[in-house]
Amino acid sequence: MFSPPSIRGGTKISLTKKPPDVTKNRKLKTEQLLKVDDHDFTMRPAFGGPAIPVGVDVQVESLDSISEVDMDFTMTLYLRHYWKDERLSFTSSTNKSMTFDGRLVKKIWVPDVFFVHSKRSFIHDTTTVNIMLRVFPDGHVLYSLRVTVTAACNMDFSRFPLDTQSCSLELESYAYTDEDLMLYWKSGDESLSTDDRISLSQFLIQKFHTTSRLAFYSSTGWYNRLYINFTLRRHIFFFLLQTYFPATLMVMLSWVSFWIDRRAVPARVSLGITTVLTMSTIITGVNASMPRVSYIKAVDIYLWVSFVFVFLSVLEYAAVNYLSTAQDRRERKMRDEMRERSLPCTCGMSQTRTMLLDGTYSEADTNSLAGYTSGTMGPEEDMDMPRDMMTEKQPPGEHTVVHLSASSESTTTKKKGIRALNIIQNTHTIDKYSRMLFPGSYILFNIIYWCSYCLGA
Repeated sequence: MFSPPSIRGGTKISLTKKPPDVTKNRKLKTEQLLKVDDHDFTMRPAFGGPAIPVGVDVQVESLDSISEVDMDFTMTLYLRHYWKDERLSFTSSTNKSMTFDGRLVKKIWVPDVFFVHSKRSFIHDTTTVNIMLRVFPDGHVLYSLRVTVTAACNMDFSRFPLDTQSCSLELESYAYTDEDLMLYWKSGDESLSTDDRISLSQFLIQKFHTTSRLAFYSSTGWYNRLYINFTLRRHIFFFLLQTYFPATLMVMLSWVSFWIDRRAVPARVSLGITTVLTMSTIITGVNASMPRVSYIKAVDIYLWVSFVFVFLSVLEYAAVNYLSTAQDRRERKMRDEMRERSLPCTCGMSQTRTMLLDGTYSEADTNSLAGYTSGTMGPEEDMDMPRDMMTEKQPPGEHTVVHLSASSESTTTKKKGIRALNIIQNTHTIDKYSRMLFPGSYILFNIIYWCSYCLGA
């Protein structure tokens, strides 16, 4: 009821009632206000007419993890949809919107957007379901939800760990083709916003950007698809400490055996075995955290080349030990033959040498000395001869003395052959050359490796 006009001080004051705002009427139910029961919300807005535009914008809250083994990533984001449904329009003198939670979503039509290539996804529900619905008087609707999704990412590990990965999160309507629903980025590249504090332990996030295109399915038709693209560059420092530096140190440690005496077999063998096993452990540890791809990765090249260098150092000592044993065997056999023939050692003598024949040699042995000068020992030489070399058959002074004189031509020929086989026969020379060849080759490999992968990035 209206109260009668009041009169104060002879002035008549007219009182008019403010028109009611239906949005503030507590007695009116939401279903009655939005006329939910008056329409069939199983059908899209403007059913049978042109495609309904649905704008999308995304705010990335966090990039939780990147898995190389599963080749996927996990992202938490706020997904917002914008469209107009005139069936939800209402009267409001203040032109204010109404906000609802997720309970109303089940009673009205909402876009059926899903994540393409997603493995797992869920809407957060702590402390309540994280869904917000905002309806404006003219029928415009804002539908927002907080979701975490794990999606596949096709990664290329041919340059791992010096690689850069590009991943994308794809959104698409599940039921409505482009003839019924037009999905688009609401504000272009500005439709995607990220938190500046987003960071990953192994990657540097280089760029976020959006794209859109049509996707075709042979049985259902064309669909609008939206892409959230981002580029990740891997931090190399972790792998330098955990993989490259240990492998390099193992290779350098294997070179220590070149300075150890070749006769110290336990020391050199144990050092070689230790470095080989350590390299095997490093290779196994790296491959355990990687997918079983069929191509060679950059880290595989470095580790296997390092393994080859360590293995070659073991083979180098095997060659040194074999040649040393063979050389000792030849020298021992030569000494035994000289001892059997009772020949004095003539090592270190000049080119003109003397051989004493005491008559115990056969005629064939004597004939083998043809070409050498011979003579008879005089009394003075006979006195210097050992007593055990005198026999009853040959009285003193009648021993045959043969002077062995090597010609200069045969000596020159022998020197050339010895010089050609010097490295093989002198095992110390093999270690000497290995001290220079192994480090030089490994340094050259490192220069080529790092220039190829760092400058080619």
